[in-house]
Amino acid sequence: MAAPSLTFLGGVGTVTGSKFLVRSGAGSILIDCGLFQGLSSLRRRNWEPPPLRLDALKAVVLTHAHLDHCGYLPALVRAGWRGPVYCTEATELLATVVLTDSAHLMAEEARQANESGWSKHHPARPLYTPEDVEAVQSLFRPVRFADTVEVGEIGALTFGRSGNILGSA
Repeated sequence: MAAPSLTFLGGVGTVTGSKFLVRSGAGSILIDCGLFQGLSSLRRRNWEPPPLRLDALKAVVLTHAHLDHCGYLPALVRAGWRGPVYCTEATELLATVVLTDSAHLMAEEARQANESGWSKHHPARPLYTPEDVEAVQSLFRPVRFADTVEVGEIGALTFGRSGNILGSA
């Protein structure tokens, strides 16, 4: 069996787009699934195909509900991934609000760009929709602090409390 590996797919060289891929012989887990924000060169990275094999991805683990840690989930689902998203109960609730708001803002920005003609893309479109967010919601698998969950043959997950935002682990 191959030794586990860790690949940084975001949050490197910038503070946004947090994504850490943990691989083992049994598959992979994505720790966080963040949206790149800020400079246009960073935001364009959100439109690139997911930088991983979706068929090998067994789960996503969210550490908390900031957009730069959970905001790419609807794009991952839009690309075809349908696995479990493990997080705390509070992270699930907050991520739902954050992702719903993000989808609304993206749709509004695309509408304004199309009406005003300032987008380089014709027509401008959002990265994801409210329907994509609904699909994400069905994948959440909340885990209580200190409970242990087996993630396939890859390993076990236990959330400990963190001091970032409500629900962070």
